[in-house]
Amino acid sequence: MNVILNIVQVVQLLAALAMIGLILVQHGKGADMGAAFGSGSSGSLFGASGGANFLSRTTGVLAAVFFVCTLALAYFGNLRPASSGSVLEGAVIAPHIAASGSDVPAPAAAPASGAAQIPTK
Repeated sequence: MNVILNIVQVVQLLAALAMIGLILVQHGKGADMGAAFGSGSSGSLFGASGGANFLSRTTGVLAAVFFVCTLALAYFGNLRPASSGSVLEGAVIAPHIAASGSDVPAPAAAPASGAAQIPTK
C-alpha cells in the first residue's frame, strides 16, 4: 500500500511542477494584442497559433492527472485497517488498565465541582 501511495505522490508532484512550468511559458491574452500593434514579436516555437493549442491541451491533461492523483490520495488516506483503533479509543482504555493493578499509574481524580478550584484567600 505504501508503494502505491509513494507512486501517486510522485506523479502528483511531477504533474504539479510540469503544470507550473507550462503555465509560466504560455502567453497571456493581452500579449497577442500587443504583438498586433508591433510592440513585441509574434513568432513562437510552435508557429503562429500551434503553440497555444499544444500548451493549453498539455496543461489540461496535466490538470486532469493532478486531479485524479488528488482524489486517489484522499481515497487511500481514508482507508483504515480494521484492527487499528483511534488515539481516543486508546485514551479510554488506559484507565481500565490502571484499575486492573498493572504498573500504569492511575489518572488524578478531578474535583466534583468547579467550586473546589476557586482559591479562598
